Amino acid sequence: MSSTPNASNLEQGLKPRHITMLSIAGVIGAGLFVGSGHAIAEAGPAVLLAYGAAGTLVVLVMRMLAEMAVASPDTGSFSTYADRAIGHWAGFTIGWLYWWFWVLVIPLEANAAATILHAWFPNVAIWAFTLVITLLLTATNLFSVKNYGEFEFWFALIKVLAIIGFVVLGIAAVLGLLPNSQVSGVSHLYDTQGFLPNGMGAVLAAMLTTMFSFMGTEIVTIAAAESKNPGQQITKATNSVIWRICLFYLLSIFLVVALVPWNDSRLADVGSYQTVLDLMGIPNAKLIVDIVVLVAVTSCLNSALYTASRMLFSLGKRGDAPAVSQRTTKAGTPYWAVLLSTGAAFAAVFANYVAPAAVFDFLLASSGAIALLVYLVIAVSQLRMRRKREAEGQAVDFRMWLFPGLTWTVIVFIVAVLTIMLFQEGHRMEIIATGLLSLMVVAAGLIVSSRRKAGKAGKVVLN
Repeated sequence: MSSTPNASNLEQGLKPRHITMLSIAGVIGAGLFVGSGHAIAEAGPAVLLAYGAAGTLVVLVMRMLAEMAVASPDTGSFSTYADRAIGHWAGFTIGWLYWWFWVLVIPLEANAAATILHAWFPNVAIWAFTLVITLLLTATNLFSVKNYGEFEFWFALIKVLAIIGFVVLGIAAVLGLLPNSQVSGVSHLYDTQGFLPNGMGAVLAAMLTTMFSFMGTEIVTIAAAESKNPGQQITKATNSVIWRICLFYLLSIFLVVALVPWNDSRLADVGSYQTVLDLMGIPNAKLIVDIVVLVAVTSCLNSALYTASRMLFSLGKRGDAPAVSQRTTKAGTPYWAVLLSTGAAFAAVFANYVAPAAVFDFLLASSGAIALLVYLVIAVSQLRMRRKREAEGQAVDFRMWLFPGLTWTVIVFIVAVLTIMLFQEGHRMEIIATGLLSLMVVAAGLIVSSRRKAGKAGKVVLN
């Protein structure tokens, strides 16, 4: 692999169709096809309120992020904006936390994909599938960003077609138009202990679960920096986020809770989509869902490799990561950032085998609240950057709605959710682990900042 030793610029190799499809389906993961069953079993039909609240938060956060990204597209995205708006320590901290989040996603998604393949080919060990899948997608990410874009385009297209097909079948079942269906109508929205069977507390708990299934929406602002006309691509992606969440999440989950009693044990055991397809009388429902989930987790793994490497590349450019991480090939690919991110993922897998279970559980828990911290940093950064731009008389081409009221509302809401998680036994470990990791990274960021200031002061004295 040839490289340009001093190259630090990425290739603008992503086409508009890549960005468009990434923005449409980037948020669709295995959590929708399988994990949603657990949220439904927890909150009942009122899980729609949980998805609605989480979706609204994502829409508002994306609007704030887009305001900053349109004005200044950057592959470091919110990490770079936090550096400028809050301080170097903030950009350093959230950049490394976000990198860590996606590094942990790599082995988890690879293992999920390998488990499905192992069920089809039991003679091949899960670890072998995990290794092959990870190495294959690492190789595709090494050569050109076009490879990532092309893979993700087709992965996303399959996910979109799968959900559209499910929605069409679901609507037909509700209207009683499927001849072999065992279910029809929408009576299950209220006939099993009502719409809110377990109270608002269960809805809140489900919201904490569903909120993390939306993680990944922000990737489009990172990817857009490697496309032509990034501001235009970000604007289009942000304007479409509302209908995407309504179609892919709210409508599909509505059909699930309308057609299946919320306390059906199969929802949590086999997943919401497979349960509904089975009751509709769709042949080979399990195989269909397994294929779609395999595509979804492979897509997530592909995006995790891409996103982790680009964040590490951005940190390297700002002097916050090893300098080697900003080296690129002649094709504009940050190959060292890709290799270092993959290596860290393999190290996490190795820790799972050799370290005590409590150690690996802590590593997983340490990423539990990172999504909310990212959203909080985005909101605070947008609040400060908008005021700074307005004070300097700069035009704001893409605006957050009802500023600053909505921005403050999002900040208060996220702080409230983090506080509630701290007092809930099921989420307390995530807050503690993420908090400890964040404190360590903040301390490292402050040390780096002080050394950087000392170095600049030394240069001034020498001059």
